[in-house]
Amino acid sequence: MDEQEIYHRAKRRVGQMRGFYIHATVYVLVNALLITINLLTARDHIWFFYPLLGWGIGLAAHGLSVFGLGGFLGSEWEERKIKEIVEKQRSL
Repeated sequence: MDEQEIYHRAKRRVGQMRGFYIHATVYVLVNALLITINLLTARDHIWFFYPLLGWGIGLAAHGLSVFGLGGFLGSEWEERKIKEIVEKQRSL
């Protein structure tokens, strides 16, 4: 692997991390707003936890894809599969 490829992989990884951090920040800000709206307008009907939970599941999946599943279906797995398929194609 040459320096340029290492740099591009690192840049891609940083982009993935940045995307997650932006996602998490928007999640916190929007859900804080939803909680505030819910508590100021309809205290007898608490509904804010529905979007909090639903979006939280999506955020958790995003976090796992960026940080938690590195070996399982991550970039290393992709590289191995690409090399495997290329080798199969060459042997035909």
